[in-house]
Amino acid sequence: MTVVCDASPLISLARIGHLPLLPALFGEVQIAAEVHHEVAVVGAGRPAAHAVQTANWLRIRACPDPALLEQWPTRYPSLGRGELATILLAHSIAADWTIIDERAARRLAATQGLKVIGCIGILEVAFRRGLVSDLRDVYLGLLAQGIRMHPEILNRSLISFGLTPLSQR
Repeated sequence: MTVVCDASPLISLARIGHLPLLPALFGEVQIAAEVHHEVAVVGAGRPAAHAVQTANWLRIRACPDPALLEQWPTRYPSLGRGELATILLAHSIAADWTIIDERAARRLAATQGLKVIGCIGILEVAFRRGLVSDLRDVYLGLLAQGIRMHPEILNRSLISFGLTPLSQR
């Protein structure tokens, strides 16, 4: 299975100690060089930087179309280079999944014919497969780490599994 991941899911999963879910679910994961730079160089000293630098299951790939990457920010000003490079890479290698969280980037990826999943989707798959035992606790961990996830999305996910929403206990 070919999977390409953006920075936000890497950072979110690393911050809650669940980055190893990616190789457990997908084996090798591709990231654009721009994503590696964003997480491991710009984010040096942060937990995700070390986790990404030491992840032997991550493969760093050069952007397949640097000229287009230079043009896209004017067409998609709300998206960063990492997101754009992730979409270009995923499209060029016909990725089975593109892991990306930002709504605008997910929409663009979908227009490129890519199958998209985000951090919440990864955690849901991991929960279904028994790799995460307490989904509610993991979601609380995301929020405690200051990771911006809309509580309503988290609650819909929990309810879909018959679990107690975050606002109740």
